[in-house]
Amino acid sequence: MHNRPEAPFGRVLTAIITPFTSEGSVDYATFWKLIHHLGANGSDGIVVAGTTGEAPVLSKAEKIALFKAAVDATGDKMTVIAGIGTYNTAMSMELAEAAAKTGVDGLMAVTPYYSKPPQAGIVAHMTAIADATDRPLMMYNIPGRTGTLIEIDTLVELAEHPSIVAVKDAVDDTDWSRNALEALPEGFAVYSGSDGHTRRIVEANGVGVVSVTSHLAGREIAAMVSAVIEGDDTTAKELDDLISPLTTALFSEPNPMPLKAGLTKYWDHVGDPKLPLLPASPETLELIGAALDTIAEYRAS
Repeated sequence: MHNRPEAPFGRVLTAIITPFTSEGSVDYATFWKLIHHLGANGSDGIVVAGTTGEAPVLSKAEKIALFKAAVDATGDKMTVIAGIGTYNTAMSMELAEAAAKTGVDGLMAVTPYYSKPPQAGIVAHMTAIADATDRPLMMYNIPGRTGTLIEIDTLVELAEHPSIVAVKDAVDDTDWSRNALEALPEGFAVYSGSDGHTRRIVEANGVGVVSVTSHLAGREIAAMVSAVIEGDDTTAKELDDLISPLTTALFSEPNPMPLKAGLTKYWDHVGDPKLPLLPASPETLELIGAALDTIAEYRAS
């Protein structure tokens, strides 16, 4: 097994939501407030305008404004990764160039969705984006949403590019992830892209997580990742078991429907998701509340 690589963007990155006003515009004041909340509760950085940030319903101008707001809000205290991936290579390159000008620390590009390109097309797509700027690139492998897996041989080929430094692994197959980690070159970083698989991926030499659950349990997730890295398996499992019901609740309906409802009730008003997503059900909110009660009891013990 390789030595664990350095985490190029930090250990715990939160895939931050995009707050909206009641009129549907981006609520930048709440966005700033949430960034500072995350920084104070375990997050080393944020991923802006990803799936959790409802990237498909954001305009290019809104995304660029969010990237700039995130850079301004974090200063040098947290990393900012800009979600710039689309199924249009030229558009992704343009967005990458615009994001780089705002001062973000890195870029994230999802596998092209809907068009379902061949593996050679994925290589060409990711290479073109990586060549477009001087910012390091994290690939996002989530076949459950895109319909296409970045295969291990393809990951290995892309990992040779000097600007492609990491992958967010949301394949949801721990055995596959272990095989990928074994095959990837020394120094290449693998982040868990699924909160439910984080402990196992970090145990297998992953560097951390791009998390949704960290909006509400960031301190526990950071402690779990640290425990795994330090070899404290007992604490890591205890924390994983503690966090698991909250993660299950947050993904009981399409993300970020439950998360936005949970944040509004248990943190501050962040607005509803935009169509075609809907507000989460009362039953889901009850599950989130019960999970948070358990975490609160743990914190008080």
